[in-house]
Amino acid sequence: MTNPKKVKALAGKCFCGAVHYTVADAFLYAANCHCSNCRRTTGSAFKPFAGIERDRLRVTQGADSLMSFGDENGHDAHCKACGSLLYSVVRAGAYVHVAMGTLVDDPTIRPTAHIFVGSKAPWFTITDDLPQYDEHVVLAHA
Repeated sequence: MTNPKKVKALAGKCFCGAVHYTVADAFLYAANCHCSNCRRTTGSAFKPFAGIERDRLRVTQGADSLMSFGDENGHDAHCKACGSLLYSVVRAGAYVHVAMGTLVDDPTIRPTAHIFVGSKAPWFTITDDLPQYDEHVVLAHA
């Protein structure tokens, strides 16, 4: 009898600590998104995110402190106290894109591409060797 490999749970939280979550360290894909929506919601040049099935993320503290923009099947989840973007529900509600900057623990995955580079901030220069795509691209397992 073989033992299935146990997947580590990663901790994440917002800036003020009102909302905490856990997510399996079993992300299917990760990228840096440069679209104008991700830039505005994070206040940054891009949003590093990691994608995983929605049921693999669990809010463990402060669910009543979540503020969502969108509907049940597609929204951004922020802390309503500090405004941190924690995750986005995508793909008809089946997946979440975890904002990697909110992870407390180090995930095993790393971003593999830059997406929506066609609308990136003109003041930001991408200096790594990751592939760049003008728009959305289907990433491994995406």
